[in-house]
Amino acid sequence: MICSFVTRDGSRWMPKYLTAIDGATCIGCGRCFKVCSREVMHLHGIDDAGEILGVCDGEDDNFDGDLNRMIMVVDHPGRCIGCGACARVCPKNCQTHIGADTIAA
Repeated sequence: MICSFVTRDGSRWMPKYLTAIDGATCIGCGRCFKVCSREVMHLHGIDDAGEILGVCDGEDDNFDGDLNRMIMVVDHPGRCIGCGACARVCPKNCQTHIGADTIAA
């Protein structure tokens, strides 16, 4: 497939869209969330059994004492523009990105 994406100077560019974050590797640091301008992902609480408790919104981040740790979860993948900023700041390399040329339209 020929790349149909170009930068302003005409250079070829292939967006790589965030599709998943490995919850076992993610440390919930929030760096990716801070650099994402599209709100593609959010911090979610995890209990001792590894079950996702819900979005950590700052009000009841304890989840009635069930919170074990927090991880980042891709909850709006369609908002991703493929800039790769999140991948550049992730200290654990726990994200999966797929090139625009391999994603079915």
